[in-house]
Amino acid sequence: MAHEIVVGVSGGIAAYKTAALVSDLVQSGIGVSVVMTRAATKFVGPATFRALTGRRVYTRVFDGQEFPLGPHIELARQADLLCVAPATANFMAKAAGGFADDLLSTLLLSFSGPVVVAPAMNTEMWNKPAVQRNLEQLRADGQHLVDPQEGWLSCRQKGVGRMAEPSEITAVVRKLLEEK
Repeated sequence: MAHEIVVGVSGGIAAYKTAALVSDLVQSGIGVSVVMTRAATKFVGPATFRALTGRRVYTRVFDGQEFPLGPHIELARQADLLCVAPATANFMAKAAGGFADDLLSTLLLSFSGPVVVAPAMNTEMWNKPAVQRNLEQLRADGQHLVDPQEGWLSCRQKGVGRMAEPSEITAVVRKLLEEK
């Protein structure tokens, strides 16, 4: 049986790496639906993910008529796993606090399977106590974090905050799907 997952893309420059992640997942036989935040569409266009998945990309809570119960409910029920990459500080704060003000955060609250979160942000943000508290809350909630790496960041400095490589995230996703 083929697995179905949702890849959530929040608004960070690392969204360009998510295209490679989605491509890896699709090539390995996993069905992928993509949900993007409004900010994510400013970094990578939905057309990129539509081409990689062969599927529509979802961006709004009230997206289309194909989901009578709402995409946050029906996508959650169809998926075996939810992966958010990149996960921005904003997304993680909403997730840790249980806020649901867009499709991705609403979907997260509706989803009952394993969740993989791949944070990405600049070093100063990563090191903030509030961000670290939110990370600990996500771990306590049972989410699987793929920690960011040290490297060159878009803010033109080196430090921790670079999203993990797509192959590393794919390996975590595949492992969790095999265990399911």
